[in-house]
Amino acid sequence: MKKFLYYTLGIVTVALLIYFLAVYYLTYSQGYRAGELVKFSHKGLIFKTWEGEISQGVSEGQIFVFSVEDHEKELIQQLVDYQGAYVRLKYKERFKTFPWLGDSKYFVTEVEKTERNKLYEH
Repeated sequence: MKKFLYYTLGIVTVALLIYFLAVYYLTYSQGYRAGELVKFSHKGLIFKTWEGEISQGVSEGQIFVFSVEDHEKELIQQLVDYQGAYVRLKYKERFKTFPWLGDSKYFVTEVEKTERNKLYEH
């Protein structure tokens, strides 16, 4: 009976480990988004995460919501400095996220400040 319990516990532990690693490391898509950086904040009650928004047009439907991981200190500082400016973001989309990583499935990995009329020339 103990052997069965140990095997079951081991299988469940390995399955959970694989699940967490897959959610963290496997990306669903990668790409670029450009627009005006209208919001970037550090928010949350239990887990403080960095969350931002860029406006890609006139309507609310053209808002791109993203997260930034805490260990990306240089990227966070750049986004704080670029608030209100036009930026081009490189991001990766995960299948899911964990509460301690961010609210969004989109995680920014690079940011570049650009002029409004040069946003879509790349």
